[in-house]
Amino acid sequence: MIRTRGARRHHPGSNGFSLTCGFLTLALAACLLRASPASAWEITTPESVGLSANVLQTLDEDIKSGRYGYIDSLFIARHGKIAFEAYYRHDYLKIYQTEAATPGPLVVNDPSGPYNYFNAWWHPYYRNTDLHTLQSVTKSVVSAIVGIAISRGDFPDLNTPVLTFFDETAVANTDERKLNMKLRHLLTMSDGLQWDENLPYTDPNNSFAVMTKASNWVAFTIDLPMATEPGATFNYNSGATLLLGHIFNKATGIDIEEYAVEHLFNPLGIKHYFWDRTPFGLTDTQEGLYLSTPDLAKITRLYLQGGRFNGQQVIPKSWIDDSLSPTFLTEQNDREGYGYLWWSQPYTHKEAEHIAYFGKGFGGQRPILLRELDMVIVLTGWNILPGQPFLYAAEAVARVTAAVSD
Repeated sequence: MIRTRGARRHHPGSNGFSLTCGFLTLALAACLLRASPASAWEITTPESVGLSANVLQTLDEDIKSGRYGYIDSLFIARHGKIAFEAYYRHDYLKIYQTEAATPGPLVVNDPSGPYNYFNAWWHPYYRNTDLHTLQSVTKSVVSAIVGIAISRGDFPDLNTPVLTFFDETAVANTDERKLNMKLRHLLTMSDGLQWDENLPYTDPNNSFAVMTKASNWVAFTIDLPMATEPGATFNYNSGATLLLGHIFNKATGIDIEEYAVEHLFNPLGIKHYFWDRTPFGLTDTQEGLYLSTPDLAKITRLYLQGGRFNGQQVIPKSWIDDSLSPTFLTEQNDREGYGYLWWSQPYTHKEAEHIAYFGKGFGGQRPILLRELDMVIVLTGWNILPGQPFLYAAEAVARVTAAVSD
């Protein structure tokens, strides 16, 4: 059963805001007497984990004011306890009503279907439930699943050629470079394929927009010509993660969604989710997963804890470390790194430089872990048009760490 928003989320009043765990109020006192929704974590006050409630309240007020556009949730946990959990309600049916009925790159195929990004039945929440689209944070979850499968001997070595899992005679533009493409290149966005996802997603020339017009997204991607030698440069490519999903099914004989439920979701106690499919029927490994904010926070916490959860090693620590360690610096920011489908960026706290690790999803999905501060921050939102305000990971980290008092 999928719980509705009303069953888990506290619907806001006229101010468009709901605070599940807030500050020193009677509501907070009641909050401390119960377990957190969809979470085994204890709920506590910000001060008890070294955070200033006043600083967090200022951030909350800025979100409510619209400074960062359409933020749907903000979740902050430190030392394994939830210090702040808030949900912000927006009428997306009204907000994107015009765009939802207008053909374009973000209204893919059937306007009533799951690839109309303005359709409030599908985005940002799945069918009026608490399940929020993760968009490309799905890729970070896929990385976790691949790591688990490798540790169990179900997935091949990362130096295995990609074309091992395709009929080479049916793949277009096959040359020496494509033959040299390895699984690790798909994980690090260094596949070398001719792909341009740097354009806005509203631009029909964005390679993702071009791909969505094809019935078989995997075939479209693997058939692309090569632009560079695999492993040479970072080039963000959502199609590469679709290839990884196809390969996972071929290599393990199990659909990646089914594998995720048994080996990742069940150990974490994640009972409710939705995972969309491509038009060809493949689990959409590049953007199709929907989770509640607390459950996304569980996965983020799993990375913070080196892959352990409730005494069980769910993901090998070595995979966690390799995933978070930057293999490449991105071209857009020479301080931003990319590992195995996870991003990283330095931040400064009390004059010392540390590294924040995070997922990055279209519209504002940001699960963030700060190892040195033993902290998890999760943001969800739906700012999908160019020029909309946005709360980037770097600013979110700066705003939240400004509340740290110890």
